[in-house]
Amino acid sequence: MNPTIGIALLLTVLQVARGQKVTSLTACLVNQSLRLDCYHENTTTTPIQYEFSLTRDTKKWVLSGSNGVTRPEYSSRTKFFSKYNLKVLYLSNFTTKDEGIYTCELRLSGPNPTVSNKDVSVFRDKLVRCGGISLLIQNTSWLLLLLLSLPLLQAMDFISL
Repeated sequence: MNPTIGIALLLTVLQVARGQKVTSLTACLVNQSLRLDCYHENTTTTPIQYEFSLTRDTKKWVLSGSNGVTRPEYSSRTKFFSKYNLKVLYLSNFTTKDEGIYTCELRLSGPNPTVSNKDVSVFRDKLVRCGGISLLIQNTSWLLLLLLSLPLLQAMDFISL
């Protein structure tokens, strides 16, 4: 085999293997819906297959996936969104019956199929609300800028305190 072809083939295989690694899976509440954010690397042009599942009492329930096979009791309650390196699943009317271990699994098919996944344990009373105050805590420079600009806004009569 030509060494150039061998190196090109190796780089292609490495790119595919790295192209779908799940980097994080987080859960939070939006009103009464559970939101799962599955961040992943996206260094491949190969389509990425996904699956969100719930494991409860040693039983696995597929909530949403690219293969379309989901549990009927969940299909009407789920909404899926995808961006460049993010897969998002919403589960509406989240209750304690929906508690358990949620998994985001990504797969690449081809000559060297790869699988990457992350789990998160979800309990209703332990969930944080999405956005809002947590965003202010994480991004204190935005809050500081707002506080420092208050006198300027007052001077220009945009606000009155």
